[in-house]
Amino acid sequence: MQGVARNFFIMALAYAVAGMSLGLHMSISKDHGQMPTHAHTMVAGWLMSSVFAFFYHLFPAVAAGRLAMVHFWLTTISGVALLLSLFLFLAGHVAIEQLLGAASLAFYAAMFLFIVVALPVVRANGSKLQKT
Repeated sequence: MQGVARNFFIMALAYAVAGMSLGLHMSISKDHGQMPTHAHTMVAGWLMSSVFAFFYHLFPAVAAGRLAMVHFWLTTISGVALLLSLFLFLAGHVAIEQLLGAASLAFYAAMFLFIVVALPVVRANGSKLQKT
């Protein structure tokens, strides 16, 4: 695994450790107030970054493009900001709500960027399969 695929997989591993650590902390403390942060970390962080990593690994020509790197950085920056601001918001720091909203919208935009990157590949490979 190289390039943007490797970067996404490393981020996925970091999210997995962070999400599992938060889950263990909630279990040990019997305080589950951060359940939404835990769920977002595991799904938006670990799962989505893993999917992105394997997509880019399977299609190295796409991974070499500029949009793939933009997708990585937009996803990474917005994802970290989203999870940290969600954690702080749920801990009672309501002043962070605007950052949480902005990070959420940026993360949403990163998903649409992935659609722009991935959909042509999926369509092109689908038509190749139909011809064989």
